[in-house]
Amino acid sequence: MPQEELFIADREFRRLDVCLSQLMDISRSRAQSLIDEGQVTLNGQPCRQKDGVKPGDCIRCTLPEVKTTELVPENIPLSIVYEDGDICVINKPRGMVVHPAVGNERGTLVNGLLFHFGNLSTIGGEVRPGIVHRIDKMTSGLLVVAKNDRAHEGLARQFADHSAHRSYLALATGNFREEEGTVDAPIGRHPTERKRMAVVPNGRHAVTHYRVLYRFSQATLLHLELETGRTHQIRVHMAHIHHPLVGDTVYSSGKNSLGLEGQALHGWRLELRHPVTGEEMCFIAPLPEQMNRALKRLGFQSTIQYTKEGVSVQ
Repeated sequence: MPQEELFIADREFRRLDVCLSQLMDISRSRAQSLIDEGQVTLNGQPCRQKDGVKPGDCIRCTLPEVKTTELVPENIPLSIVYEDGDICVINKPRGMVVHPAVGNERGTLVNGLLFHFGNLSTIGGEVRPGIVHRIDKMTSGLLVVAKNDRAHEGLARQFADHSAHRSYLALATGNFREEEGTVDAPIGRHPTERKRMAVVPNGRHAVTHYRVLYRFSQATLLHLELETGRTHQIRVHMAHIHHPLVGDTVYSSGKNSLGLEGQALHGWRLELRHPVTGEEMCFIAPLPEQMNRALKRLGFQSTIQYTKEGVSVQ
């Protein structure tokens, strides 16, 4: 079964082929071939390489069929924060891959979703049913899943126009002089290490806001808000300002004495509008036990207060 990708443009592009190459992280020539083959539509209509793209435009790309391992529903325990007939919100644990890929064909969130919910939206393709946005394997936190295509399209638009908001808690190395700040730096593929992202001149627009919650001698507890949603955005931006996340094995040495496996990053709050009813919704997931233990090892004796309005240390 061919795989269909859905994108909502978040800024203006003079040419569709340039836009598609950036959205899909493929070469411009590959994007041009897909357009010429009729595999791409712009707002539901046939299109050309040179067509302009405006913010909010809907781009669909059908990729040739790729032989994949058959998806197998698995009885994997899931932390379900919310569920109705259109969406479900999951608190993903650290260490769980979101969807199957080479080397991770089983034990993923998708395998568990298929067992618990059965049918999901088809827009994400055969190996990513229901998946609207992703969280890194070693990052924990909230993730919304679409049960049908109508919900998927509505959620995709919110992530594209940034009306859906994600908030994170993280432990960053070192101490911040300022109480809060913003990193506004474009992110793209690392020029030589293709599995990494980096701040690069021709990257995609990326903005991260951070606020200091608590200072330790060698680390800082941060609250972070994403204005955009690029791959590895928080991890790349924190490394860029010389404060990589504790435990991050890709953007720092990964060495730590806190018992952490993987980066100390947790998506604690997710705000969105229900894609069918229009209801404003806010979901909260406190820090997982592993990060709480790390804070205690640092000497943290305060209490973290979580509310829909924000997070604070008491």
